[in-house]
Amino acid sequence: MAAGQSRPTVAVLLPPAERDPVGSELRNGGFDPVFVRDPAELQATLAARRDIAVAIIDVETDPDAGSDAWSLLHESGHSVPALLVVGATMLEHLDPEAAGHRDDEYLTRPYSAESIRWRVEAMCIRSVAIDDGSGPVLQGDLDQDDWARPGQVLAIFNPKGGVGKTLVATNLAAALVGRGQRVLLVDADTVTGHVPASLGMDAVPTVIDAWRDELDGGPVVTFDELASVHSSGLKVLPLASNPIGTELLEPERVANAVAFAKRREDFVIVDLHPSYSSLNRALFDRADRILVPVTPDMPAIAATIKLRDVAEELGMRDRLALIANRANSGIKVEDLERAVAIPLFGQLRSGGLLVVRCANEGKTLLELAPKERITLDFDALADRLLGVADSSVARTPLRLFGRAIPSLA
Repeated sequence: MAAGQSRPTVAVLLPPAERDPVGSELRNGGFDPVFVRDPAELQATLAARRDIAVAIIDVETDPDAGSDAWSLLHESGHSVPALLVVGATMLEHLDPEAAGHRDDEYLTRPYSAESIRWRVEAMCIRSVAIDDGSGPVLQGDLDQDDWARPGQVLAIFNPKGGVGKTLVATNLAAALVGRGQRVLLVDADTVTGHVPASLGMDAVPTVIDAWRDELDGGPVVTFDELASVHSSGLKVLPLASNPIGTELLEPERVANAVAFAKRREDFVIVDLHPSYSSLNRALFDRADRILVPVTPDMPAIAATIKLRDVAEELGMRDRLALIANRANSGIKVEDLERAVAIPLFGQLRSGGLLVVRCANEGKTLLELAPKERITLDFDALADRLLGVADSSVARTPLRLFGRAIPSLA
């Protein structure tokens, strides 16, 4: 490894007899193993550092502890792929619908330390590759520093318009930037999208313009390179400036570019059009979490219930999280959550004319009114995503071996 180059970090929860040979092999392969003895130590490690590229988790010796440790990899702002070490007889008990990381893998005993090293290396390489349908390919040079930077893709979606999607997308993004996070906000609503307009940004470059230029011999640029920077420090990128001629925005290519962008950002937030288009479905597949804003009115509630049912068919219901906008304005949040049967992630009080003023001035709530109640609500949402604040909102339990796993937090 070249001098000054960072070593991808691997969290290891294995029985004592297996630690030394695995650790030695990982170090020889250029990795930095961090050993933890139990889920509590793993939780502390994840809270202290955000550079974990892969976690190796034993789920055979103590299935309960292994399952608890595995669940921590996907909570409180983390999205860490796991190499789960199991016994051959346990494979038949794995739940295929378990809500883990898309790059989780399994390794059966007996194994060699060398086999673990090669599996970890393959997982790291795949994390910076994009699958174009013919197999994963690297986008540019392989930089090991990227292996330990798994960002998150947050899709903001409701099939009904007017529920506050863009309000949530722009101000949650700004709140995360205010906490030192690198955030790319993608306006993927090619029909009625107005993220740049609501932020007072005129004539910003779009993806479709860049891809047209590419066809004419122009350079290939990534989403983070193409994005424009707002006064808040937020990076903004619309797919298109109008809905005419958007056939160039091939859904899988857009979704792959979003997936690649999260290697350069802590969060990629995607504001979606209220439809079940092929573009949206491709982006759903890449989303780590789908935030669903809903207002306390019957049309919005009915649309959200329909979304819940569609999400079940698409296999993404476990990633839905409810944002109660204009919370407790006529319908209690508890009743709203019960009606739509999607776990509540957070709530926003009504911003009234302040929201209109922000749009008119091209500012975020954090810039214009940092102490207002609705701004503090967005702060709380950002804190929850980062796992730095307690929350009374119930979490959706993860499942491994066909059972629910309670959170340790």
